[in-house]
Amino acid sequence: MFEGHPHPIGSLPRLIIALVTLGLGYIYFWIRSRTTTYLISDQRILVEEGLFSQKIHTIELYLIEDIEIQKPFVQRIMGTGNLIIFSKDVSTPRLLIERLPVDVRQLYELMRPAIQEARRRYFRELPPR
Repeated sequence: MFEGHPHPIGSLPRLIIALVTLGLGYIYFWIRSRTTTYLISDQRILVEEGLFSQKIHTIELYLIEDIEIQKPFVQRIMGTGNLIIFSKDVSTPRLLIERLPVDVRQLYELMRPAIQEARRRYFRELPPR
């Protein structure tokens, strides 16, 4: 469904920092953006973060309870948005996927049937009690 990196700027504070530091802030934000990868498939959400040390978060789609879409003013201008994933996952009950360079509403609409199918598949595979 989606694989990519967050937008390097994507918010007003980051834009101000990039301008005030004469582009040095942009370089920092660009490196941070390139070292963060989002993968949203029909089975799970995977977030990889880090340049030297890596941290990887995964949430299986069948564990997702709710998704919140955020499109702050500057992000609407830049064509980006945020998804906040609320799940039953013990290690990651709330996951912020920020500054996505796609139409987040359209991505959400693609995720909904995939989440429902993942739930059906998971509950079909559960052994009887």
